[in-house]
Amino acid sequence: MGRAADATMIQMRMLNRGKGPAVYSPRAQIDRNDYHAYMKKCLENTPNLHIRQAEVVEIGTENEAVSSVTTALGACYRVGQVIIATGTYLKGRIYVGEYTAESGPDGTHAPSALSLSLKKLGIPLRRFKTGTPARVHAQSIDFTVMNKQAGDENITPFSADTREGTLKNRALCHMSYTNEKTHEVIRQNLHRSPLYAGKIEGVGPRYCPSIEDKVVRFSDKERHQLFIEPMGMHTQEMYVQGCPPLCLRRYSSPSTTPSRDFPMSKS
Repeated sequence: MGRAADATMIQMRMLNRGKGPAVYSPRAQIDRNDYHAYMKKCLENTPNLHIRQAEVVEIGTENEAVSSVTTALGACYRVGQVIIATGTYLKGRIYVGEYTAESGPDGTHAPSALSLSLKKLGIPLRRFKTGTPARVHAQSIDFTVMNKQAGDENITPFSADTREGTLKNRALCHMSYTNEKTHEVIRQNLHRSPLYAGKIEGVGPRYCPSIEDKVVRFSDKERHQLFIEPMGMHTQEMYVQGCPPLCLRRYSSPSTTPSRDFPMSKS
């Protein structure tokens, strides 16, 4: 992943330079389409790795051990071990304001059958939630009123295999802030937020509050920081970092934590 990040980066910047080294944090803007293509090529050209693209709907067992996986098309593969890497797809549900649907990221299919198979095997599931900002069109943004955020001149690579001095920044990020007018619009529409309407259940993998949660919880703040980040070199989509809106995606995932501490998903 580090090699792929270095190969497809469009900007890298070390954050928190004004603080001590213990809190330095590298931030990389990656062209996600180029990253996808890089990793696909890497996997397809890896010796002794046999790839089968399909939706797995059931994990079979024999003598209390994993023995097979079955796909949605009915193919059955005999296996000795299974690694489940669900990401945010498994039984995913998205909320965009008052709209909700069974879906994975970016409108992709949300597989649900595998969740049922895991539950039948006695594996507890947890419902996680995460917020993601809407993408906005670059031509709708007035960059002249924003602060430019260039990448580092001397880039620290993610991978130790990448020679320092070989990476170059290819794009700019920008920084802006919300204001009181923004906050008033949000306060007037809190009833439309699935978070405040009681539609959201689950635990967050990390504390990344939605923009309405920031306005409510930190009402003493006059503004909140926003980073405008390019999604790639071949698109006008921009990512408004720091502004997860009234829009959440939920997904279930196998849990190793006892269910008495984290309730199993109701769905």
